[in-house]
Amino acid sequence: MSSKIYIFLVLLAIGCTNKEKSKIDLERLSLVERLLEEDIKKNNLSGAVVLVGNEKGIVYQKAFGIKNPLTNEKYNTDDIFRIASMTKAITSIAILKLWEDGRINLDDPIEKYITEFKDTEILENFNEKDSSYTSKPSTKKITIRQLLTHTSGIGYDFIDGKHSIKAIYHKKKQSFMKNGVMCFCDEDVTIGEAIKNLADVPLHHEPGEKYTYGIGLDVLGYLIEVVSKKKLDEFFKEEIFEPLEMNDTYFYLPKEKEKRLVPVLTKENNKWKIFTDNRFNINYPIEGKKKFFAGGCGLSSTVKDYYNFLSVFINNGKFKGKNFISKQTNDLLFQNQLPGIENFYLLNYGKGNLKSESFPLGHGLAFGLVREEDMRMGGRGSKGTLYWGGYYNTSYFADPNDKFIGIIFKQTQNISDNSSELFQRAVVSSVVK
Repeated sequence: MSSKIYIFLVLLAIGCTNKEKSKIDLERLSLVERLLEEDIKKNNLSGAVVLVGNEKGIVYQKAFGIKNPLTNEKYNTDDIFRIASMTKAITSIAILKLWEDGRINLDDPIEKYITEFKDTEILENFNEKDSSYTSKPSTKKITIRQLLTHTSGIGYDFIDGKHSIKAIYHKKKQSFMKNGVMCFCDEDVTIGEAIKNLADVPLHHEPGEKYTYGIGLDVLGYLIEVVSKKKLDEFFKEEIFEPLEMNDTYFYLPKEKEKRLVPVLTKENNKWKIFTDNRFNINYPIEGKKKFFAGGCGLSSTVKDYYNFLSVFINNGKFKGKNFISKQTNDLLFQNQLPGIENFYLLNYGKGNLKSESFPLGHGLAFGLVREEDMRMGGRGSKGTLYWGGYYNTSYFADPNDKFIGIIFKQTQNISDNSSELFQRAVVSSVVK
């Protein structure tokens, strides 16, 4: 056999193997329906919209259950959900597009663009009576990379695991906004005004030393505005939403799409009801001043739109055959940014919120990452599988090696159910090697 023929056969075999990786067994995938329907029957779940896809397109998409207990209206596959922290990945990619264009460097200090961060300090002592505190100057500068990876030391507003930091944020916000929650703001305030005002809130720790979940992506949302000289919603639309055909993704919904927004539900006396929150207007995507573009938590979207976004990362940076980001940038996303950093875990938020033991140990530049040592848990995908979720119980995962995506959107608060975990296991088990 000639060397040329041999090389051709090897390449052909590799090509066939890659194609085989993307196969999803629809019969196995039927387990998703059984699991979700059982959860709905047991009243553990009101409903959900799910999607499974591979690098070639959507393989499975279905809506389950009742989305509005007042009207008995059922979920639809094109329903629009508040995706909260799933906004973070989109902001991260926007930052990387600026980086690709040579307009920023990932290890630039944030003060280069937002001068209010020039003199950051670290919390020392806190007075519970009046929320006064003492702090010491930080010896290190906060960088863009640290904001992307939650290692800057910046806390998280209303859900911070440290009561003192949360109280300081709250007191500071009272000077310029009534809303108790910066993320879901419906007031006459911009993200720039908020970030500038909150820049002097003390840090948890020295930048780069630990992982602390924070509002870093909201800071980066404002940085995008500073560098691009465009409002964040405009930049997203031009650079991400239009190229990726994300036609139903917005900070604030157009009038004609408001009816597709799913209400947030909770349970009371084992009955589903519309959730309300005295800290903020739950209807912020359709009400209020509509001028606060929170890069860490502000978007609403559909499962199809978010599939379009995730499909880039299992296609080497391409969308429908066209380059969206470079392959090199795409590869960079899957490099764990946390090795050598102590305390990877998120602080325990307490009852009804995220627990430290369930939070990621690996983090790339835009997502949580499954590491080799995490695979012992099973049912999470291969090494490098990316994942995250949102405050209202939306979540996703995407395996760049076996080329599949799973998305489950719910819209609930103060509800503990394992449907997202079961959904992921079912999808992973349906992939034919």
